[in-house]
Amino acid sequence: MDILALNCGSSSVKYQLFDWAKKAVIAKGMVERVTIGDSYIIHEVPGRETYREEYECPDHQVAIHLIIKTLSGKTHGVVSDMSQISAVGHRVVHGGEKFTCSVLIDEHVLDAIKEVQHLAPLHNPPNIAGIEAAQSVLPNVPHVAIFDTAFHQTMPKHAYTYPLPYEWYGKYGVRRYGFHGTSHLYVSKRASVLLGKDPKDCNIITMHIGNGVSHSAIKGGISVDTSMGLTPLEGAVMGTRCGDIDPAIPAFIMEREGYTPKEIDSILNKKSGVLGITGQYTDRRDVIEGANNGCERCALALEIESYRLKKYIGSYAAAIGGIDAVVFTAGVGEMGWLIREKTLEGLEFMGIILDKEKNRNTMTRKKESVITTPESRVKVFVIPTDEELVFTEDVVAILEGTYTDHMRFHYSFAGHDFQRK
Repeated sequence: MDILALNCGSSSVKYQLFDWAKKAVIAKGMVERVTIGDSYIIHEVPGRETYREEYECPDHQVAIHLIIKTLSGKTHGVVSDMSQISAVGHRVVHGGEKFTCSVLIDEHVLDAIKEVQHLAPLHNPPNIAGIEAAQSVLPNVPHVAIFDTAFHQTMPKHAYTYPLPYEWYGKYGVRRYGFHGTSHLYVSKRASVLLGKDPKDCNIITMHIGNGVSHSAIKGGISVDTSMGLTPLEGAVMGTRCGDIDPAIPAFIMEREGYTPKEIDSILNKKSGVLGITGQYTDRRDVIEGANNGCERCALALEIESYRLKKYIGSYAAAIGGIDAVVFTAGVGEMGWLIREKTLEGLEFMGIILDKEKNRNTMTRKKESVITTPESRVKVFVIPTDEELVFTEDVVAILEGTYTDHMRFHYSFAGHDFQRK
């Protein structure tokens, strides 16, 4: 049984083909610059050289056709016939309150996803386009939706309700939803294993830090709070998103600069965060290099980001009554030793004692590591995330009729004998 996982963004389609019997990735890759011209595919197969092909993809359907052609091609393919693909799992960023777990996609599910696309206008439309394109290319296999928001649907009402006119919640669904759910699910389960505890006995803070950044407070194995809100704009400082700011600022700047609501939304989402502070960078490696070369704004960006990360650790520790572990994951979380070090500096009073040498030597996306000393009461882990494995296990369980939800379903990676491949 081969499972294809698709993650359709506005101008890209990521994919991974997983052999369920061998528990191994057969191939993975990405089509870049979909809809904007000069498109190309990067295709990776274990044991082979990475393959790249220029191929114009004016829409997501052409991009998915390209993926299928590449997976089944004689020269670079990995399957002899597309009938080997048993199902497709689709990342859907926003499920609103309608979806608390992964589901088999039918006409009603697709309509429900469309009904909440106004809550994630930058993300859900390309997710929907990808589903429809894949259904047209692979019409005879089941398609499953895996929601970013599902993991956080366990939040209590006092955590997800905003102090705004309450009728906005009823009329428009204005509340905290949270995102990166599959990543927080995966690394929190792995952290429980590394702690040698059952998830229900763990209090963990998970910190997904990439271009997008979100944190989750996990008590007893479930999400009770998370940093992103109605949209992925709220929360931590991100590559191009501002995160938490005074909500009066947009109206103030709109009045002074004459921006429209659409323009100010674009600035907050695409021209703020690390890019806004530095004026030129989103990649933290560039920011660190700039700071080392004397760029004051790069140094300031590092201080702002790590300071706000530190504050989230403190606030979430208070919210869940103490913590057993902090987990760093995603690109910056896994590779950015300096940001981790600056974030954890001064938290010894909480029982976090960083092993600086271990931390500086931990820059890998393939290995789980502990970066605190043996004496540290609170453990800090660096755990490479694997959202595609969550996709795959959800899809297989739905096909086999064994899936319930993330609280009751037993994932392979939650077992002590699990080995990352």
